[in-house]
Amino acid sequence: MRIDPAGWPFITGPLAPAALLTATGRATGRRGLRIAAWPFAALAAYMALFFRDPDRRCDVHPSDADDVVSPADGVVMVAGEPQEGVAPEGEWQQVSVFLSVVDVHVNRSPYRGEVVESSYRKGSFLAAYRKESAHRNERSELWLRDTDSPTPRTVVFRQIVGVLARRIVTRTGVGQRLETGERMGLMKFGSRMDVFVPRECTITVRTGQRVRGGETVIARWPAAG
Repeated sequence: MRIDPAGWPFITGPLAPAALLTATGRATGRRGLRIAAWPFAALAAYMALFFRDPDRRCDVHPSDADDVVSPADGVVMVAGEPQEGVAPEGEWQQVSVFLSVVDVHVNRSPYRGEVVESSYRKGSFLAAYRKESAHRNERSELWLRDTDSPTPRTVVFRQIVGVLARRIVTRTGVGQRLETGERMGLMKFGSRMDVFVPRECTITVRTGQRVRGGETVIARWPAAG
C-alpha cells in the first residue's frame, strides 16, 4: 500500500519510542516496557492507515469526458441545491463529501482542466459536518476550466478542514492542468470537500451515500456535441 509522503513523520514519530521501549525491555527483561510500547505501535499503525494512498480506477482508465468524480472518500452531506451563503457567485449545484478519520484522505481532482484560480483562507476549525464550516473554516479553493469541449466548462472545489484537521496540503496551482481523478493534495485528520458544478449538470449521488475518490461519479455534464 502506498503511503502519502506527508504521512511519514506521523508514522515514524511514534515508531521511535516504540522501538526504544521494546529494545530496552528485552535487554533488561522488563516486560512492562514492552507493553508500554504497544500504544505507540498502535498509533503508528493508525497513521499508516490514515495516510494510505490506494490506486483507483482513474489511475488505470481515463474517466469519461462528461463525468465529474468524487474528490475524496466519504459520505455525501449535500447533493443538489447549494447551502445558503456557501457557493461561489453564480448559479451552481453543490456536492459535499464528509471524510471521517478512517477514510482515505488523499484528495483528487473532480474534473479535468487548467487551474485558473487558486486561493487559501485561514479560519476556524468547526466540525466539518456543520454547515457553518463551509464558509468559516480554513480552506483552499480551486477553479478548473476545461476548454477541450465545444463550450468551456468550469468546476469549483474546496478542501475544508474540520475540528481535528489542522493542515491542508494542496499540490497544484494556477496554470497547472489536472486530469479527472488526479491526486492533488490531502487534508489531515477529518475534513470535507465541496464541489460546485453548473446547473446544466445532472447530480448522480444522494445525501447519505458513500463515495470513493476518483471513482464515484457525482455529477455528469450533458453530452458534448
